[in-house]
Amino acid sequence: MSEGVEWAAHCLLLLHALPENATLPASRLAEYHGVPAPYLAKSLQMLAGAGIVTSVSGRHGGYRLSRPAAEITLLDVVLAVEGDETFFRCTEIRKRGPSRVAARVYPPMCGIAAAMHRAETAWRAKLEQTTIGDLAAGALREAPSQALEKSAAWLHKIPNRSSSPSQ
Repeated sequence: MSEGVEWAAHCLLLLHALPENATLPASRLAEYHGVPAPYLAKSLQMLAGAGIVTSVSGRHGGYRLSRPAAEITLLDVVLAVEGDETFFRCTEIRKRGPSRVAARVYPPMCGIAAAMHRAETAWRAKLEQTTIGDLAAGALREAPSQALEKSAAWLHKIPNRSSSPSQ
């Protein structure tokens, strides 16, 4: 999984902390998280394409959540940034080498592939149960108070960016 998923999830937490209708441009989100703006912009565009964030154009444009944080799951983020491909790809090496036999005598799926698919199903289910709202609440409980104070001060320097969604 790419770091884009981590970056996207952290951006969603920050966007959740914004006042209603406020936005942050990709460059400011990148600055806040100390990551390269061009790479972060790609993740944000994928989130916008998935309907997780709204891109607002104009001088005071940027990004904001498209729906409440309690309705955005970590699975939504993963699927938006990584796509819906399975992480394990079986190449059927059991059907190669000196012990191979006719393909028709093998079960349709080997035990390794079956275990990997079960694990991915469980992983996806857990991600689907975890929302950005849950993570934001946890971050407020667990973050060092100095970090929260610095974040609040940084956010208060951002002008209220209110605009209509871009087309």
